[in-house]
Amino acid sequence: MGLFDRHAGLLDAYRDVRTTGADPFQIRMERVLSPTEAIINGKTCLTVGTNNYFGLTFDPSCMQAAIDAIQAEGTGTTGSRIANGSYSEHVALEQEIAEFYGKKHCMVFTTGYQANLGVISTLVGQDDFLLIDADSHASIYDACKQTQAEVVRFKHNDPASLDARLRRLKDKNGGDKPGNRLVVLEGIYSMLGDSAPLKEFVEVCKKYGAYVLVDEAHSLGALGDNGRGLCESAGVLDDCHFIVGTFSKTLGAIGGYCVSNDPDFDILRVTTRAYMFTASLPPSIVASVRQALRVVRTRGAELRQQLWDNVHTLYDGLVAQGFKLGPEYGPVVGVHLPDRMMAIGFWRAMLDAGIYVNVAVPPATPNGVSLLRCSLCAVHTKEQLQHMIEVMTGIGRQMGVIGPQLKVAGGSR
Repeated sequence: MGLFDRHAGLLDAYRDVRTTGADPFQIRMERVLSPTEAIINGKTCLTVGTNNYFGLTFDPSCMQAAIDAIQAEGTGTTGSRIANGSYSEHVALEQEIAEFYGKKHCMVFTTGYQANLGVISTLVGQDDFLLIDADSHASIYDACKQTQAEVVRFKHNDPASLDARLRRLKDKNGGDKPGNRLVVLEGIYSMLGDSAPLKEFVEVCKKYGAYVLVDEAHSLGALGDNGRGLCESAGVLDDCHFIVGTFSKTLGAIGGYCVSNDPDFDILRVTTRAYMFTASLPPSIVASVRQALRVVRTRGAELRQQLWDNVHTLYDGLVAQGFKLGPEYGPVVGVHLPDRMMAIGFWRAMLDAGIYVNVAVPPATPNGVSLLRCSLCAVHTKEQLQHMIEVMTGIGRQMGVIGPQLKVAGGSR
């Protein structure tokens, strides 16, 4: 038996993908020119698949903060904070994120994946219950593998389904089974771009005394009057016991965090393996993230409006042409396609036309759907997005994804 035999089905599918042209999972950007353009295959392409929601990867103040930090403190920490100590900037960043959310405590991780993996797997253990949305991110599913808690899935974005699962956690005498209940939700789901009915979920959790953890990876900056995500926009910021997020989307860098008001929160620093046993973020990243957070605080309303203007331009434009999209407006726009090979063919045609988006196919997608996954940026221009709509319409008509008769662009859903 070979080491990769267990992946035989996926290997066959991957070979099929690679024999038909460029590999969508090994794209090389020869040079990134701006938040919205890169050179791919020797030509300048429009990038609409980078999660760079505020365009801060090229913000001059963030770039300068990173340069200054490298010159002052070098390129890396070469170890974990447990072993090598915390730089003063690590502590300052944690304080600033906690203040941003109005929480007492914050831990910073080297990636957002590690934040979910480490926090979720540490919060619950034997005799506890971990309840997750069926469409949860891979990092949440991987956290399930790292804990001895009983894992219970509920239907995607369905508070009634969660209610039913929690109601069943009773012992034979009708009382609650022992152990804590932790419910994990996401602000904006990364494939279809839909958001959780968070207020309704929180009410269910209160009813059964369950703890709430919300992953705001794709909603930080995009939602809420102050950009704090869905917890803020739904008015339940104080009811969410733990909020996890990432620096690799709106904040334009890499890293993750968790904030909470729990008085014993700091015990996670000596119990969370994903924090204890990996090198901490380098000074340049910490500095750029601190500056990006300042930008969100000072210019967030302006950038958020630009982002949502672009969301409506792309979403309405594609719906008007007959494309089937995700269920709601959001910075992630998922375009449904009939099957995996059609999605990959459409993706290649777009790349040939100078537009880069993500292709998402089973098993990485919910319910086995095949998608072109687009993510908007506040600094995309309307002209860029109109061009993208025109290109997608032409390809869609040629491939038979949409009908031959064009509708008027800009119509509502």
